[in-house]
Amino acid sequence: MRRTSGLGNGALLIYTKLPALLIVSGALMLQPILTAQEGSPAPAVEAVPAAAPIAPASAGPARAILPGEPGSKLDKRIGGVFPNYRTANLTEPFIPLTVGQKWKIATKDTFDYPSYVLASVFSGISQARDSNPGFGEGVEGYIKRYGAGIADQDMGNFMTEAVFPTLLHEDPRYFRKATGSVQGRIAYAVERVVVSKTDSGKWNFNFAEWLGNGTVASIGNLYYPNEKGYSSTMQRLLTQVGTDALSDILKEFWPDIKRHFGKKKSAAAAAD
Repeated sequence: MRRTSGLGNGALLIYTKLPALLIVSGALMLQPILTAQEGSPAPAVEAVPAAAPIAPASAGPARAILPGEPGSKLDKRIGGVFPNYRTANLTEPFIPLTVGQKWKIATKDTFDYPSYVLASVFSGISQARDSNPGFGEGVEGYIKRYGAGIADQDMGNFMTEAVFPTLLHEDPRYFRKATGSVQGRIAYAVERVVVSKTDSGKWNFNFAEWLGNGTVASIGNLYYPNEKGYSSTMQRLLTQVGTDALSDILKEFWPDIKRHFGKKKSAAAAAD
């Protein structure tokens, strides 16, 4: 989170610049031939088959289909919980996203209701471990932790999936390898936080991942009372990048997991 040539005027220019004498001389040279053919019957003209109708031009370039949309083979959520709107298959033809689609992915990832449920769970875990003690305890401490978690989550989604991909012409999607050994696919998934596709379909350094999460980690200095400065900022950055790497692994293998348990369920139903 990218034209038609017409006939030149050279031939017309050359023609208009020919001396009139050449035109007249050419006509006089052709006159005997034309006169001799006047008494001859006109040759039969072979019928030329009608040209096939020209197909209408395409309405426009193909549009990328996002998970959950009609025609997509991918679920919009993993296990009905984790948002999966920015996943695509590497084996399918590459179709770039429009700017609107990049922002649509970020919006869906951000405001999908399971994300807020998960944030509440993680906030509870953070409070139980007494992370960020500056937030305090009790209901007030929980609300502050939840607010900080939501801020990290929502800003991170828009920075890495919409803002920087739009500015840098990068594709924010995770492209599933879908084939190969388990170890190879895990390595591929982890590497996607370092490399990503551009709008032209080429692989490039994943600037959006690092600049987007780095921006959010820096803003975190404003609302994390006990985690300020370079060290804390880098820790937040690497934590978020690591979380994205785990998320990519989950995106890589979810269709296989779903298919595996689907086969087991079908086999159990057949046995009954």
